[in-house]
Amino acid sequence: MMSLDKKRVDTIVRSALKEDIGTGDITSQSVLEGFLNIDAVIVSREKGVVCGMDVVERVFAAVEPSLKFRPVVKDGDHIAAGQEIAFIEGKAQAVLKAERTALNFLGMLSGVATRTREMVDLLRGTGVKIYDTRKTIPLHRYLQKYAVTVGGGCNHRKGLWDMVLIKDNHIRALGIQMKAASGGIVIKEIIGRARGSVQKNIRVEIEVETLKECGYALEEKPDVVMLDNMPPDMVKEAVALRRDRGLEKRVLFEVSGGVNRDNIGDYGGTGVEIISIGAITGSVRPVDFSLEIILKDGKISAGY
Repeated sequence: MMSLDKKRVDTIVRSALKEDIGTGDITSQSVLEGFLNIDAVIVSREKGVVCGMDVVERVFAAVEPSLKFRPVVKDGDHIAAGQEIAFIEGKAQAVLKAERTALNFLGMLSGVATRTREMVDLLRGTGVKIYDTRKTIPLHRYLQKYAVTVGGGCNHRKGLWDMVLIKDNHIRALGIQMKAASGGIVIKEIIGRARGSVQKNIRVEIEVETLKECGYALEEKPDVVMLDNMPPDMVKEAVALRRDRGLEKRVLFEVSGGVNRDNIGDYGGTGVEIISIGAITGSVRPVDFSLEIILKDGKISAGY
């Protein structure tokens, strides 16, 4: 599991709170006394994999350092509908000011971890790893990639700076620049240019859409070949092509595009090493949580 940089998290938290609070929570300030203290509990309304507990704690601390936050689960735990996740004690105005931002982080990150764990479980025993992509919510990539690791997945490149990933548009653009040279020549040239321009420890990957392009790419032995939007049968042919050339240990294969719950098992049995899924971060459904005030009789409020 990836470790969180607290300073980086605090920067994200401060920006999120500024977006929500602005000049102040005028509702709580107008109807509640500043000295009123409450006890509250965060409850899960559905099952999932929890993620973001440290982030939530830092949200409450950023609003009011005197608030007491007591988690009863940790990131990566499976949770059930109706399960108590954490307790908060302190000033009512502060708790309600932090509530929505805290729950937004918790729901989003738990959604990513839950979806990732689901995909990882479907591939259990195959040795294939689930990777994320750059299809993330703007300004939340760092936290979403953390959530992927909580769910048992792996991180692909962090951004455009830490890995070469030659996509179809790069190949097409260079083809135009080279004045319609053949596909094989363009692929050879583009991999050579990438290798000659970056440090040796930078991974070079190229995306291909056909078996012919895969063959051209294998000739240049990049670190990874991404098999984009290929059906499982075609992926198996690509794996056989790599095996015939004796490159199983030299070139990794990544499948990307069109992978879902229904077909991931088929892709897992093709012989590739990586399956990357943009949906685990790009179109994730948050897990539903609520914050409820605990009444004097020990019961919780009905929520909002």
